Amino acid sequence: MLPITYAIRNLFRDPSRLIQTVGGSALVVLLVIAATALNHGMERVLETSGSSKNVILVGTGSEESVERSEVQLEAEAAASTAVAGLASPLGITAASGEIVYMAPLGIVGGPEKPSLLRGVTEKALLVHHRVRILEGAFPRPGEVMIGRFLHRRFGVPADDLVPGTRLFFGRDEFRISGIFEAAGTVLESEVWFDRNDLAALTQRDSLSAVYLRLDDAEFDDVHVFTLQRNDLELSAIREDQYYDKLSTFYAPIRVMVWITAALVAAGALFGGLNTLYAAFASRIREMASLQCIGYTRRALLLSLIQESLLATLAGALLAFTVALTFLDGIHIPFSLGTFTVELTPSIIMTGLITGIVLGTLGTLPPALRCLQPALPLALRSS
Repeated sequence: MLPITYAIRNLFRDPSRLIQTVGGSALVVLLVIAATALNHGMERVLETSGSSKNVILVGTGSEESVERSEVQLEAEAAASTAVAGLASPLGITAASGEIVYMAPLGIVGGPEKPSLLRGVTEKALLVHHRVRILEGAFPRPGEVMIGRFLHRRFGVPADDLVPGTRLFFGRDEFRISGIFEAAGTVLESEVWFDRNDLAALTQRDSLSAVYLRLDDAEFDDVHVFTLQRNDLELSAIREDQYYDKLSTFYAPIRVMVWITAALVAAGALFGGLNTLYAAFASRIREMASLQCIGYTRRALLLSLIQESLLATLAGALLAFTVALTFLDGIHIPFSLGTFTVELTPSIIMTGLITGIVLGTLGTLPPALRCLQPALPLALRSS
């Protein structure tokens, strides 16, 4: 076996080839890391948003979109009294009738941005148990309470949206009464209105959904209620299952991310293969000379793989540095909210495996071609 120093010395024989190999592998690894992190971030925020203890009552046929649902106002009181075993903190039944609406909101000195609006009463805090008010207070008429990540949807600093500042819905102006967090869920990019205010703004006399939090009750108890009160035309779905369906809805977007990354990575990969073919083709006589002094083709193949691995792993290290500097911790808005890109150990491992695969499998075709000619023919090559 050739010493590892032979592979290291050969790396620097052609600096331009080394730069191309390191740069190409860095691009491929970076794209794999970015695509994996984006998909993981979106999946995680949707998984976190749902609770198996919450059940959503929506209008029949609207199980996949709360925004399109219409529920009669009396459904909230009917569910509160008819379903036994709902959570009742402080003696108040955890049943919250809410209006969910997507509409553009404006800020002072900034453009309008589509935002998810939620018309609520104070009972919403009994159902959305992850919500914690960080500053200010729950909204009263003429006020709104915003999620802590709403400012990212508008592309402004957090200091621009604090209690006391204003938001605009069309020509109507609302004062921010408070800021809340919700433990990494999509709620953290929402705007909560007083329910009557949002009903007036959207000109509707119905709810979007009724959220129930279970205690001793089970989902089947709520489902039986929807069957008994068929006059209300309700359908029940567990909150975690609702967000699972939303995750399926966004699957084509995640697939497109992978396809785009794969196409760009394929271009970089084929460019790297061309570089290796050209580099190894010029070393056919060198490989033949090493065979003449006793080294086997297997040892030479291993040395070429070592050489390529060193370059691709250097590219992977460069990709990790770029990803940790520019990707880790960034927040990306999408239609439902904002998700955070985090480089977890599993994502880093995926990038490392990609670099190893590039350095081994990507090297085999040009290396085998370099070692293929018969020894007399290889020694006469230029």
